[in-house]
Amino acid sequence: MYVGASLEKESKKVNKTNINAGKKWPWIIGLAIVGVIGFAIATVRVAIKNPVEMSEYGMQSYQAYEDNVNDIINAKLSFDKNYTIAFLTPQIIQKGAVIVYKITDKSNIAINDAKVDVVLTRPDTTKLDLNLTAPTISNGVYTFNSIDLPKEGRWDIMAKISIGDKQRYYNLKADTRYPNIFEF
Repeated sequence: MYVGASLEKESKKVNKTNINAGKKWPWIIGLAIVGVIGFAIATVRVAIKNPVEMSEYGMQSYQAYEDNVNDIINAKLSFDKNYTIAFLTPQIIQKGAVIVYKITDKSNIAINDAKVDVVLTRPDTTKLDLNLTAPTISNGVYTFNSIDLPKEGRWDIMAKISIGDKQRYYNLKADTRYPNIFEF
């Protein structure tokens, strides 16, 4: 009797295990499907909150930049044959930053009639963009009014410089935590 009772208990354990095993898989598959859908929704939300904005080089959308990349490169080469741009700003600080450029021709004659558009932007968003206009011009030196940056950290300084039919984009990377270091 002892052996028979033991076999009977083992038989009941096996039957319970087999009955429960078939009920788990539909739940696991259902949760996996819900998880995949949840990750897809999260991906779309992140993409909507962080759209592709201006390209870092041409102060325009990356689509427009890609469409005109050869023209932009040729314009830069043509500009560089005739003119020189110097970034004279000694440091980028959060409070009271002053942006200064010097533009001369290849004979080192100051250019005072250039159109200089400058945008300070964060690398990851355009929400904090600062457009600088109306610089004071003296002997080829273009000085923009002092500005306060809304956030500490990395900033891109993007400039579009036009002289007659020639234009060039001049972009720098700066960081207020390391105010004397610029990346060209």
